[in-house]
Amino acid sequence: MGRILVTGAAGFIGAHLCQALLARGDEVIGIDNFNPYYDPALKEARVEALTGNARPGAFRMHRIDLADTEELLALMAAHPEIDRVAHLGAQAGVRWSLQAPFAYTAANVTGHLGILEGVRRSEGRIGHTVYASTSSVYGSRHDGTSFQETDRVDRPASLYAATKRAGELMSSVYTDLYRIPLTGLRFFTVYGPWGRPDMAYWLFTDAMLKGRPIEMFNEGRVRRDFTYVADIVAGIMAALDNPPADGGHRLYNIGNSHPEELPKMVGILEELLGVKAIRVLKPMQPGDVPATFADVSAMKRDFGWEPTTDLRTGLGHFVTWWRQHFG
Repeated sequence: MGRILVTGAAGFIGAHLCQALLARGDEVIGIDNFNPYYDPALKEARVEALTGNARPGAFRMHRIDLADTEELLALMAAHPEIDRVAHLGAQAGVRWSLQAPFAYTAANVTGHLGILEGVRRSEGRIGHTVYASTSSVYGSRHDGTSFQETDRVDRPASLYAATKRAGELMSSVYTDLYRIPLTGLRFFTVYGPWGRPDMAYWLFTDAMLKGRPIEMFNEGRVRRDFTYVADIVAGIMAALDNPPADGGHRLYNIGNSHPEELPKMVGILEELLGVKAIRVLKPMQPGDVPATFADVSAMKRDFGWEPTTDLRTGLGHFVTWWRQHFG
């Protein structure tokens, strides 16, 4: 049994991870600031579902902003029982980074540095930290080949991507200076039940069921490596349980490794929902990229991890949840 700090615990991936950790017997200390980037009621509902299924005392939630460094460090110091950290808290969303840039530096730079410093001050009690990065660090790619961890990542297409790359660089520095074991996971287009309302599959489902048109950017010529949330959680846990043998810093892609055309996703949703989409083709949005494609051979090699959920199955789970949650 471990005692694990999970940041972003009320978020989409964070809540799923907390559920999985609790199910296997771990104790979880959660952090989230419940910010209004999207409806906080959804975050509250995720936490309510978590606490309703958790063993008494196994899950504790703290409402803290990662950018409040003093409060964050005080919390980490007050819980010397923490032995690992899953740092998923961040300001997500490529497009909103054009509207609210300082929210991204606060959460993704200052907040990430706060976690690193809290781990350093634990003086070895925290044996491993796994943090969320993003496929967005690869920038715009047009050659159709898979993204590999050794590829150049010095031309991010959005401020969001730049702040997440900054987190990777800060992590590398802290490992070099203080020998803190760190693992960064570059997530590829995560989807599933309890998801984020700003993601295409959620927006499309809501619009289609209400008879509204859906907007398909780049005239629909977009390919995404859609990765089901349970596969992502399995990968996070595999990494969390296996710190770098040399105490160093490592980076992994974690995706489905099978990019799909956006119109295919829409077609699957049409079948699952029983309605036809009203499609509106739009130009590419600033900061967006035409394709993502994960090479996950390193995850397979080091952890025996590989994705198991195809897009049709995963969207089926999402639609089932949607009908149960929204009626």
